[in-house]
Amino acid sequence: MRQIVLDTETTGLDPSQGHRIIEIGCVELIGRRLTGRHYHQYINPGREVEAGAIEVHGITNEMLADKPVFSAIVDEFLDFIRGAELVIHNAPFDVGFIDAELKHIQRPESVTGLCSVVDTLVMARQKHPGQRNSLDALCKRYMVDNSQRDLHGALLDSEILADVYLAMTGGQTKLALSAEESEEGSNEKSDGIRRLETNRPLLKVVRASATEMAEHEKLLETVDKASGGNCLWRGETRS
Repeated sequence: MRQIVLDTETTGLDPSQGHRIIEIGCVELIGRRLTGRHYHQYINPGREVEAGAIEVHGITNEMLADKPVFSAIVDEFLDFIRGAELVIHNAPFDVGFIDAELKHIQRPESVTGLCSVVDTLVMARQKHPGQRNSLDALCKRYMVDNSQRDLHGALLDSEILADVYLAMTGGQTKLALSAEESEEGSNEKSDGIRRLETNRPLLKVVRASATEMAEHEKLLETVDKASGGNCLWRGETRS
């Protein structure tokens, strides 16, 4: 399955009030492994970024002045996500903004018309009801390193979310670039069987002491009496 972990940053909180996308970040997973392909783009929104939003992501109006507008990058972006399952934290926010951008330039597409969507916030609330389920909280819960996340950033957050999603869904959590790279230097073959090194050191055998054997025998005697002579651990010696 091809999955795209996606995040956006915006000028404010509500597209219905004219707020726009200023950054899109995506990473690609195939078979629950990072492929190394990603999409990242800053976008000139054609309006001012709110001060409160800048405090969250640190993206200033000056930084966006020479960036392309959404209509200039839309085809490349849609080609990247088309047909994939999108993994998004608080999906209605990002999907709503992308759909608003498409509507703004009179494009007929919609996110749900191009992709299926998995909302990791909904997933987290189902798994951890009554707890904090922000991306930072999930990083702490699943021991995902987010030490570089001083400010929000679409590409960094999508990379972190990919790690959280893999941990939360119980699969492999090492974000290897490919199946081949993850297996390099290991004995895991294409059939999925992990074989031990033939030159590995022999395992140390630690045998029970005489005192431990005597204590074990006393315990078996107690079990044997309590079970009316049906102690299973003595079955082999009786036969």
